[in-house]
Amino acid sequence: MSRSKFFLVVLICSFVWAFVPGYLFQSLTSISWVCWVFSKSVTAQQLGSGMKGLGLGAFTLDWTAVSSFLFSPLISPLFATVNVFVGYVLFIYVVMPTAYWGMNLYNAKTFPIFSSHLFASNGSPYKIADIVNQQFRLDTEAYDKLGRINLSIFFAISYGFNFATIAATITHVGFFYGKEIYHRFRASQQEEPDVHTKLMRKYEDIPAWWFYSVTALSMIVSLILCTVLKDQVQLPWWGFLFACAMAFTFTLPVSIISATTNQTPGLNVITEYVMGLIMPGYPIANVCFKVYGYISMSQAISFLADFKLGHYMKIPPKSMFIVQFVGTVVAGTVNLIVGWWLLGSVENICQDQLLPPNSPWTCPNDRVFFDASVIWGLVGPNRIFGSNGNYIALNWFFLFGAAGPVIVYILHRIFPTHKWILLINIPVLTGATALMPPATTVNFNSWLLYGIIFNFFVFRYRKKWWQRYNYILSAGLDAGAAFMGVLLYFTLTMENRTINWWGTGGEHCPLASCPTAKGVDLGPDSVCPVF
Repeated sequence: MSRSKFFLVVLICSFVWAFVPGYLFQSLTSISWVCWVFSKSVTAQQLGSGMKGLGLGAFTLDWTAVSSFLFSPLISPLFATVNVFVGYVLFIYVVMPTAYWGMNLYNAKTFPIFSSHLFASNGSPYKIADIVNQQFRLDTEAYDKLGRINLSIFFAISYGFNFATIAATITHVGFFYGKEIYHRFRASQQEEPDVHTKLMRKYEDIPAWWFYSVTALSMIVSLILCTVLKDQVQLPWWGFLFACAMAFTFTLPVSIISATTNQTPGLNVITEYVMGLIMPGYPIANVCFKVYGYISMSQAISFLADFKLGHYMKIPPKSMFIVQFVGTVVAGTVNLIVGWWLLGSVENICQDQLLPPNSPWTCPNDRVFFDASVIWGLVGPNRIFGSNGNYIALNWFFLFGAAGPVIVYILHRIFPTHKWILLINIPVLTGATALMPPATTVNFNSWLLYGIIFNFFVFRYRKKWWQRYNYILSAGLDAGAAFMGVLLYFTLTMENRTINWWGTGGEHCPLASCPTAKGVDLGPDSVCPVF
């Protein structure tokens, strides 16, 4: 079968099937069978829920749930998938049970085991509106009166693993790629071009002033925003330049990790942490610093990946640049318009506690983004991860993360014949769960399951099939699910046409978010028992 025909067949099959978990049988998005068996056990549902628990045995038959956060598992190399698997199992099934049930770390049982929300010390949701003044800054008196912010144990420890990841990225690249980077930089002007570069010479190269002009224009507009709209943006001009410097510094090491493993460590936490230390109490400034520092680096890596693909596919460089530039302008404009429209037309958008069950407007990514702005910007890291907070011990993860690649490098030097040691990638291992939350355990369970099956069994025993069809299969599954998602929205969701039966009632784990500490009462409307 030709690749184009195979792609069309997969797209049609994916398109047709996506209607089932997307509308008819939505419970297939998270098949948490442990909850069904133990319908009255809080502990069992905490263990078995794929959306609000540790996902023991949970899986999905919805491709969008597999690829929505981690992208397609079919395109990740096997060694990287194994590193993600080890890091995931270590975090979910070793660290989490020990911290929650074994140690009750940070009063973990007072709060849900898995949640991105913020809580008061009694387990109730934290009233963020009460600690914000009219200038959208922290009201310190109100905060001292209301008490410290508390995180679910999952959310707290995930921040610790994020600390370890960013430190491990620096030492990993330094020890394993430092010499190569130095020698390649020195030899870059004298190296003989490879066959791809020779073939690309028939196209006119991109003038350097195109890049310089776009960079200068972007920076000038951003600086104007930081000065003219100072009260609204909150970020000073020097903060913007500092964010750009961070993005520039980390683009190379993070790109190396991304190019070799297909996993991209993020700067989101470290940018939030740094700006939170410098300017506590300014949530919008923290968000802007995160966007300029982290999102700029992320987009730069995406930009480089596109150019690399265009280089191998022999696409004219100028055409690549123009398409990317126009696409960025169109996407940014459309996103802004759609976001403005949704905020004004959807009641209680992104406030999952006020929305009806199975609402599509829970916005898990945006929820985490907002809570992060409160943690790092409004309240500040010193009041949460510093001497005035509950989670100061999590800063040790920076040291553990930095030491990990050093230990692997030493073992490699001691045992040079053991090639498998070089496959241990600490940034990928510790950063395996960096997207949790908003990603949940069912997303990871299914991503790892399908990734290992295709990258091991199919590659090992059907290598020619894998080489010919693997990436086509991935693209077809993505495209079919995406087209059905758009169709469902415009034909059924916008018209509020729904069906109600057991299969559209979610994953049926209502007790998974219950606290298990003695005496915690969440009110008469809660389904949670009081222990």
